[in-house]
Amino acid sequence: MRREIDGVLIEVVGGNITEQDTEAIVNAANTHLRMRSGVAGAIKVKGGEDIERDAISKSPLEMSDIMVTDVGTPRRLIIHAAVMGEDLKTDEEKVSLGTETNLIRAVEKNLSIISFPALGTGVGGFPLKAAVKAMLGTVIEYVRGHTDLTLVRFVLFDERNESMFRNVLFELGGGD
Repeated sequence: MRREIDGVLIEVVGGNITEQDTEAIVNAANTHLRMRSGVAGAIKVKGGEDIERDAISKSPLEMSDIMVTDVGTPRRLIIHAAVMGEDLKTDEEKVSLGTETNLIRAVEKNLSIISFPALGTGVGGFPLKAAVKAMLGTVIEYVRGHTDLTLVRFVLFDERNESMFRNVLFELGGGD
């Protein structure tokens, strides 16, 4: 499913975020940037231990802050979004702010295409529907008037998550 808002395409797809052809992928991280499981673990498996070593060398982050790594991924950046503390818990405000901060950083880095997972819903244990509404609502609000981005892709690893993103995107204004 996709929806265009002010020239920016918002797309929901199933798949593995580490295999996306976008300029940047987002990692749902904790403030110490340890990459043990979930999306972070998948990124580390795909790109190697150097990604985690580089990230940890730049930690800790403040909550909802982000950090960019480019080791282990010759074609794209990894934007680590600190949406969980050491307790690995998150909430709507952290998910929303983490989403917005990623969009801002992507524009600062002159990127036009970025891929997001569902932030905070795996290890963070945040309810899926609340996370989806926070993320999509933030993206839609941000892209209005910000035309530097051309594509914001949500990449979901299972049918349940993909379906929830599709349904909420439809509720927020439709799509094809």
